Amino acid sequence: MTRSFLTLTLAALVAGSFPAAARAAADEADAIRARDDRIAHLESTLETVVDELGRLRDQVAVPDDAELVSAYGLGPAASKIYGIERGLSIGGYGEGNYRTFIDDKDSGDHDRSDFLRLVLYFGYKFTEKLVFNSEIEFEHASTSDVKNGSGDGSASVELATLDFLLNEKINTRVGLLLVPMGFINEVHEPPFYYGVQRPETEVRILPSTWRENGAGIFGNLTETLEYRLYAVTGFNASRFSDSGVRSGRQKGNRALAEDWAGVLRLDWRPEAVEGLLLGGSVYYGEADQDFELMPNIDVNETTVLMSEVHLQYRSGPFHMRALVAYTDISNPGQLSVSLGRPVDAPVAGAMIGGYVEAAVDIWNMLFDNHSKKLEPFLRVEYVDTQRDIPSGFTANKNRAYWLYNPGLQFYPHPNVVLKLEYRNFDPQEGEKPDEIALGMGFAF
Repeated sequence: MTRSFLTLTLAALVAGSFPAAARAAADEADAIRARDDRIAHLESTLETVVDELGRLRDQVAVPDDAELVSAYGLGPAASKIYGIERGLSIGGYGEGNYRTFIDDKDSGDHDRSDFLRLVLYFGYKFTEKLVFNSEIEFEHASTSDVKNGSGDGSASVELATLDFLLNEKINTRVGLLLVPMGFINEVHEPPFYYGVQRPETEVRILPSTWRENGAGIFGNLTETLEYRLYAVTGFNASRFSDSGVRSGRQKGNRALAEDWAGVLRLDWRPEAVEGLLLGGSVYYGEADQDFELMPNIDVNETTVLMSEVHLQYRSGPFHMRALVAYTDISNPGQLSVSLGRPVDAPVAGAMIGGYVEAAVDIWNMLFDNHSKKLEPFLRVEYVDTQRDIPSGFTANKNRAYWLYNPGLQFYPHPNVVLKLEYRNFDPQEGEKPDEIALGMGFAF
C-alpha cells in the first residue's frame, strides 16, 4: 500500500512538471521573438533615418560635384533647385570689395571698403514639373540708416518665380523675373564674370540687376537654339536721367502697370564650333505709365526700344566675350522738359555701349596642374548715355567715355574668387577718377 502510494505520487509529480517546462520554454521563445522583432524594427528605423539624412544632404548640402551649372538662363548657384528630385534647395553668393581712387579724383572720391551684397537662393520643387525659385539680396551689410554719407543698405527680393516645366520646347514662368538681356543680368554671381565691378555697359545701357513682374515662356527650339519670351511691367520714365534708364526700373515694388513691355532673347550654340555662343535680345514697351510729370504737360507714348547682341567663346584656358547694346527713347525732348532736366543734361534719345574682353588661365602653364585657376583679363569698353540729344539741349559729354579695365582673378576653388582690377576712364569732357579695386566673391 505504501509502495503503491509512493509510486503514484512520483508519477503525478513527474507528469505535473511537463506543463510548467513547456510554459517556460514557450515564454523563452516568445521573449526571443520579441527581441528579434525589436531589433528588426530598430534596423528598419535606422535605415529610414540614414536614407532621409542622405536625401537632405543631396537637397540642402553642397553636392559632391563642386561645379555649379547654369540652367534655364539663370546663374549656376540660382540653378541648384533644378538639379534635385524634390523638396528644398538652398544656395547663394556674396561679394565684398575695397576701392581706392588714384588719378583725377576730387574731394568727394573717398576710398571705401564695402561688403557689397550677400544673396540667398531658396527654391522648392513641389513636383517634377512645378518649381519655385527665389533670390533675396542684402546690400551693403545693413538696412539701417548710415551716418557717414555712404548710403543705406537694403534687403530686396530680386527673383521670385514659379516655373511650370512642360517639355523641352516650351515651359512657363511667372512672378518677379530677371529681364533676359546681356550676360550679367541673369548670371551675376561674382565667380562667373570678370572684374570687381560689373561692366559699365551692363549697368548703364542694360540696367542690371533688372527685374520686373511678369510672365513668359522659355525652352529650347532645337538642341542648339535656346529662347526666352516674357511680358513684363514697363519702365517708369519719370526716373530717367542723363545717366540712362537704370533708375526707371520698378523692381516689382508696387509697380505701375499702365504700360507693359515684351522682351525676347535667343542664344545659339553652333555644333560646328565647340565653345561658341552667339545671341541677342530685344526689349520694347511704353514707359510713360499714363501720368503727368508737370502741370499741363503730358508725356505721350514715351517708348523704350532696347537691343543687344553678344558673343562668347571658350576653349581650354581661353575665354572671350563681346557685347554691343543700344537703347532708343521716343519723345526725349518732351520728357526732358517734363522732368525739368538741365539744358546740359537731358534724357537722350539714344544710348550706346559695348565691350570686348579676353582672359586666359595661366595656372596650369605655371604649375602644371589644374587644381586652381589664375586668370589675367582685359576689358575695353565704350559707353555713351548721351548719344542723341533732343533739340534745345546739349550733351553732358562726361557721360561718354572709354574704359580700359585690366585685372587678375584667382580661383582657389571653382566657386570662390579673389579679384584685382584697374579701371582707367577716358571721358570726352571732364574727368573721371581712375580706380584700383580688390574684391572677393563666392557662390554655393
